[in-house]
Amino acid sequence: MQYDFTSIIDRRGKDAIAVDIPETFEYFKKAKLKAGFDQIPMWVADMNFPTVPTVIQAMKERVEHPAYGYFMPREEYYQEIICWHKKRNHVIGLEQSHIGYENSVLGGVVSALNILCSKGDNVLLHSPTYIGFTGALTNNGYHIVLSPLVLDEEGVWRMDLEDMERKIVENHIHVAIFCSPHNPTGRVWEREEIEKMMELYKKYNVYVISDEIWSDLILRGYKHMPTQSISEDAKNRTIALYAPSKTFNLAGLVGSYHIIYNPWLKDRMDKESSLSHYNNMNLLSMYALIGAYQHEGYDWVDQLCGVLTENVDYAVHYIEENFQGVKVSKPQGTYMLFLDCEQWCKENKKTIDELQIAGLEVGVLWQDGRPFHGEFGIRMNLALPTVRVKEAFDRLDKYVFNK
Repeated sequence: MQYDFTSIIDRRGKDAIAVDIPETFEYFKKAKLKAGFDQIPMWVADMNFPTVPTVIQAMKERVEHPAYGYFMPREEYYQEIICWHKKRNHVIGLEQSHIGYENSVLGGVVSALNILCSKGDNVLLHSPTYIGFTGALTNNGYHIVLSPLVLDEEGVWRMDLEDMERKIVENHIHVAIFCSPHNPTGRVWEREEIEKMMELYKKYNVYVISDEIWSDLILRGYKHMPTQSISEDAKNRTIALYAPSKTFNLAGLVGSYHIIYNPWLKDRMDKESSLSHYNNMNLLSMYALIGAYQHEGYDWVDQLCGVLTENVDYAVHYIEENFQGVKVSKPQGTYMLFLDCEQWCKENKKTIDELQIAGLEVGVLWQDGRPFHGEFGIRMNLALPTVRVKEAFDRLDKYVFNK
């Protein structure tokens, strides 16, 4: 079956902050949309594609029953998760007892930090850094220590193991957050890289919180390696967090889950997650996951990744050919681009604010990269029909970078 990744969906008035931007979002107030341009949403990390039909079908069937009271997760909720990880990531030995619900991946990160750290503890992260990590950690009293990723001679983002080791020792670090695939750079880590990282963490007894929410969105030619699959030690040292929300565009439904093999960690995580009494599964999010992880979902994701690969190929090639002074490392996963515009800004005597405003004025709703620790960075979402990606880059060419 072929799925629809070409229709342009009008999301206005349908509760999507991607287009109905809240007044509190100061960034978008900097610019006024010029006449003749519509808005192309390329900032917040959700997709402008309709989800797989089995999600809608599963929720619709449940909604038609008129009672929505207290409930317990269905057996098939867990079985579909187990099957999904076995088929897509070749995970063997995953059982229902290893799986636990989380309202969000970031909520799971905070719960994991609360069982592994004391307030004020140092936590190691890579930079550029997902903005959600920054807010979640600082708001909950944890101190971020950044180890910058570095670009190799082929323009691929790599971990700096020497810097990581130095930061671990100097800052007495015992917890690290690992983003795999990496947001915002789109890096899909190789097995050997993760092995070396986990050996370093084993050496210094560092526990790992592995955010793998993007793990289904892998571009053509690459493969995701679950952190817990690296070794027996990694399996027991890692709290892994997943969700169908990025994969199937379900963020508004809420619903993530953790996988923890270490029973000591699992017991503590379950206890921490239960304390607020708010970390409870939503009835429809359960059915959405069950619907997503059906046979059709596997095909839908494969087709989606093909579309994302084409969009990334187009965007990166266009930047390299037409936007002199703009650097980008080609993503291997996710649907995000992270632009480095430092050279362009300096050569054109423009600030990064002026550049960002110029894009917003012609309807390209891109995102300030500075909160992701990119001084001249801009983050762009490519999860929209290819015709809209091409329109956005045409506007950036004519009215922003080469006007």
